[in-house]
Amino acid sequence: MDYGFLTLIPPIIAIAFAIAFRKVALALLIGIFSGELILCGWNPITAVNELVNQILNVCADTGNLKTFLFTTLMGAFVILVRVSGGVNGFVTYLTEQGNKVRSKKMAMMIAYIIGVIIFIDGLLSIMFTGVVTRPLIDKYKVSREKLAYICDSTSAPINAIIPLNSWGAMLMGLIGAEITAGVIAGDPMNLLIRSLPFQFYSIVSLVMVLFYILSGKDWGPMKKAEERVQKTGKLYDDGVVPLLNDSEGFDELVEPGKENKWNMMLPLIVLIGGTFIGLLVTGKGNITEGDGTILYAVTITLLVMGMLYTRQKIMTGKQFGDYVLKGVSNMLTLVILLVLAFAIGGVIKTLGTGTFLASLIGGKVSGAFGPAIIFLLGAVMAFSTGTSWGTFSIMMPIAIPMAVAMDSNILLAIGAVVSGGIFGDHCSPISDTTILSSMSVGTDLFSHVKTQLPYALVTAAIATVLYVVCGLVM
Repeated sequence: MDYGFLTLIPPIIAIAFAIAFRKVALALLIGIFSGELILCGWNPITAVNELVNQILNVCADTGNLKTFLFTTLMGAFVILVRVSGGVNGFVTYLTEQGNKVRSKKMAMMIAYIIGVIIFIDGLLSIMFTGVVTRPLIDKYKVSREKLAYICDSTSAPINAIIPLNSWGAMLMGLIGAEITAGVIAGDPMNLLIRSLPFQFYSIVSLVMVLFYILSGKDWGPMKKAEERVQKTGKLYDDGVVPLLNDSEGFDELVEPGKENKWNMMLPLIVLIGGTFIGLLVTGKGNITEGDGTILYAVTITLLVMGMLYTRQKIMTGKQFGDYVLKGVSNMLTLVILLVLAFAIGGVIKTLGTGTFLASLIGGKVSGAFGPAIIFLLGAVMAFSTGTSWGTFSIMMPIAIPMAVAMDSNILLAIGAVVSGGIFGDHCSPISDTTILSSMSVGTDLFSHVKTQLPYALVTAAIATVLYVVCGLVM
């Protein structure tokens, strides 16, 4: 059934309610209910029943469960590296013993570099960057909002630009489907690699993050956040409740001056190494075909941490178990938000919101402006649906035939699809990466969206201009 403009109601309601009232979970629930109401012919009783079923279906999906379990176990990881003295030991090593980080600019650069080099998985990049650099960022009075921006604006773009991961496999599959259908000719990997220079939003995003770090020329809400920290020392605005706060009720078990950086660094090495090795093993030597290894890597890491900390007599086995449970419980609020985010994504997919948006431009665009329009439509679609992969899946089968029909550049079209998906995914309040970025640095979702969105819009404007120029000359 074609629902037309009604398909836009759930995402608009959810986003507007979240921004207006800062009640993200309630906003998502209302968005899901409004979508089910449309699907059920405006029958409220049936809509409530389908809402519950939608949430249960999300929880029953194996892939989703792995994400939720990984998230909760990372809560345990965060608390354990703190109470073991690993975090303070690491910060002391970088700032005092090693004298490697001596300014806020250097602290932010470490966050940027970590975000860039961990290209094997977006969620891992966000969590890793937030956990490792948050103490440094706090020490040099950088706002939590700025760190969230760095985490969010490096993870998805670098995953797309260096496609040696599941992103690359997914995109090659979509391109390959168009080759199989006879729409275009060539090799999927070759076309994807050749399209990488035309992922303008991802490239400009990484450049702009670096610019703001090195120049310090913040503006808008981000500038206010930075001034707040510098003048008052407050890491976030009054009234803000961080999605994850590991600093309350958890005292270090190691005496001051005896903290050990390896209590943090060794688990991190195991986590990253385990993820990479797992991708190689499950992908049979090809990391782009590996799957589901992050959960296994963090589980092994926690076991290593248990042995490491108990051997040092920092904690007993019972204490270790207690901290794991406390860490898991700390993440339950976040998991609820992720469940609801995935659920509204399912409703939006059933309604056909993405397909409806794509139909608005079918056959109505000049070839020269095609890539720019494809990018903008993909950005709106991803922002409305909260998913880059869903946007890729819908837009790629539309964009490539459109490019062929309009005699537009195929590589530009592919780059525009990926860039549009990246923009919406890391700016939308209903995106899992936006929620995780807020959580990993210890701020709230609204503060992150409010400060990041102006920067992202400027980046999107630059990308649009580049697509127009390239569309005219190529």
